[in-house]
Amino acid sequence: MAELPTLSEIEQRYAQLEGQVLRTPTVQATSAKLADVLGFDLFLKLELFQHTGTFKARGALSVISTLTNAQKANGITAVSAGNHAIAASWAARKAGISAKVVMTRTANPLRIERSKAEGAEVILCDDIAAAFGEVQRLEKEEGRTFVHPFEGVNTTLGAAGVGLELMQDVQDLDAVIVSIGGGGLISGVAAAVKLINPNCKVFGVEPTGAASMSASRNANEPVTMDEINTIADSLAPPYSLPYSFALNQAFVDEVVTVTDDQICAGQALYQEELKLAVEPAAGATLAAALGPLRNKVAGKRHALIVCGANIDSATFASQIVRGQDHVAALLG
Repeated sequence: MAELPTLSEIEQRYAQLEGQVLRTPTVQATSAKLADVLGFDLFLKLELFQHTGTFKARGALSVISTLTNAQKANGITAVSAGNHAIAASWAARKAGISAKVVMTRTANPLRIERSKAEGAEVILCDDIAAAFGEVQRLEKEEGRTFVHPFEGVNTTLGAAGVGLELMQDVQDLDAVIVSIGGGGLISGVAAAVKLINPNCKVFGVEPTGAASMSASRNANEPVTMDEINTIADSLAPPYSLPYSFALNQAFVDEVVTVTDDQICAGQALYQEELKLAVEPAAGATLAAALGPLRNKVAGKRHALIVCGANIDSATFASQIVRGQDHVAALLG
């Protein structure tokens, strides 16, 4: 059984990273259209305004902050669909160490270029299996430290800062909705939320085509999916892992799924009603609030973690057009 983080540990790591990561704003939604469905007690934790455009900066910097001088001398490596690669590259640059990040050739070109802009060497591989093989080679041959995209206590402690800030900003929350990829974000947010207010519900949301945490909860152990199919590439790890899974079991009340059409509708509503241009991973939270979680959060004080916005304009435009065809169904 994994050892659960304490509130003291979360607060200590937050203090250690303070001034290096941004304290992102929490705002109350003012959309009359959404209020008709969810009420005006809807809050948005705007982590898309974090360094590198996603919450990932917190976890990457948290991990790198624990490296020894010898480890720093050898640099770091990471594997990612994009957001973690950007964040690891940024955190390495801030720490003054080298980074080699591994991505698949299908990764969004914007995310590849942003990783390079942060000073990292980007290595492209044909598929995710080859990418992990390359990371292992870099660990073995160059002595680089692997900064995992979601698994591990230091990643969780970094991500927990999102939940800590939210609970400081909004009193008496009834529920928080968090998107799930591998589980690094929700493990930190849920730990902070539950340790501060055990009565606040924490709901996770996954794409129906990448529901590894849902499958793991059903099996009561981490599982690997045979197939992944979703537009939300940052929510698409094909498996869950022991530490993040254990924290999910301990702190998360329920995990629901939404379709890609619902995710796109969520993106469209974020843009039209809340004036935010978000990537699919963030669109999933609003889709969940309006869809499978509506009866559990409507009229209550609830918050959405708006986790990121690393998306190019052409892809965003196509997803908004797709989403507009499904907004009416999502609003019900």
